[in-house]
Amino acid sequence: MSNCQILSGIQSIKHTFMLPLDHQQPNGPRISVFARELVSPSHSDKTLPYLVFFQGGPGFGAVRPVANSGWIKRALQEYRVLLLDQRGTGLSSPVNAVSLSHLDATAQAEYLSHFRADSIIADAEAIRQQLCPGKKWSILGQSFGGFCVLKYLNDAPHGLEEAYITGGIPSLTRRCDEVYQATYQRVQRKNSDFFARFPDAQPLIQNLAQYISTHEVRIATGERLTVEMLQLLGINIGMEQGPEAVYYLLEQALMESDQGLQMNPLFLAHFCQLLDFNTNPIFALLHESIYCQQHASNWAAQRVRGQFEQFNYRADSPFLFTGEMVYPWFFEQFTNLKPLKHAAHLLAEKADWPMLYDVNILARNQVPVAAAIYSEDMFVEMTYSLETAAQVGNLTYWLTSEYEHNGIRMDGERILDKLIALNRRQQLR
Repeated sequence: MSNCQILSGIQSIKHTFMLPLDHQQPNGPRISVFARELVSPSHSDKTLPYLVFFQGGPGFGAVRPVANSGWIKRALQEYRVLLLDQRGTGLSSPVNAVSLSHLDATAQAEYLSHFRADSIIADAEAIRQQLCPGKKWSILGQSFGGFCVLKYLNDAPHGLEEAYITGGIPSLTRRCDEVYQATYQRVQRKNSDFFARFPDAQPLIQNLAQYISTHEVRIATGERLTVEMLQLLGINIGMEQGPEAVYYLLEQALMESDQGLQMNPLFLAHFCQLLDFNTNPIFALLHESIYCQQHASNWAAQRVRGQFEQFNYRADSPFLFTGEMVYPWFFEQFTNLKPLKHAAHLLAEKADWPMLYDVNILARNQVPVAAAIYSEDMFVEMTYSLETAAQVGNLTYWLTSEYEHNGIRMDGERILDKLIALNRRQQLR
């Protein structure tokens, strides 16, 4: 199914595909997968190759464009862009407590086990065969989308003309614990940068933490605000313009009134907007599984945190934010995650996750790949990215300190142009 719309400087076509929940059982249950096709109005009558965008996450729908700008503007010069809502996100059979309420915990976990990168790539290949049968297309992955790109190169390179990655080259072999050991250290450095940049941020956050420890404060979505929740704001300090957003929020957290010190309702509303766990549960449910290959995560971030006691809040010690780590207490404190608690534990204990990458296959890769690796990335360990870059054939990279993890949102036109140029030079060799 498809229909056409006109956005600002973009022609948009909506597609919905009915695909198997489990591609190993093509005659079994099916889900819907949504994709938005973009084309420049000046190219609408031309047969252009597709560039498929894999969003970061996991668990977030593709970007909703409002104008011909950023990386999309650069891409539309020579491609039709396909914005894929990965299964379970956006308009693709959304996963949430409501949609899963008819299943018991065991069935929920079984259903959710089909929402990793392997299934996302199988969806993409099925869509390619419908949209442009017999033709290859190009792909672009941001963050977790880069993990999907490597999975595509591993599973179905015959469908690819070229590939691009921004801020998302994972280790091919390292287990969850190693990933989080490196990530905690990166998050600690980002904390140091943040508190050095905003000298009054530490007393602001200390006062706030002490206040919510002694008062029952509820955020706009109804949950009681805890210090652990407050630490989660750190996911933003590794983003472009994220430190500013967090600091300005802290400035307004507490206010003096005739009744004494009180919480500012503005803070309580904006706090929810900076965290996505209630609205995008796949992230909490499956984030650790993106690193699992025939082993269980067993709540790796929580276990590894024991090696970094400085992240445990104490009133007499510096306050530290955490990053994108997922913890089991999410399913006790966040309203829309509570009904999924038992499924979350089953997924954390799941030890038979299929392999994601075959090092030998990727070493023989012939598809041109250009990647942007951000040396200051809080979310993806640079040394692991460089390690993988050396293991994947035909991959060239641009290592830069200019951008944070989501640089493509801020300067996407330049970043994509740079990567396209890298691939073109690679193809001419």
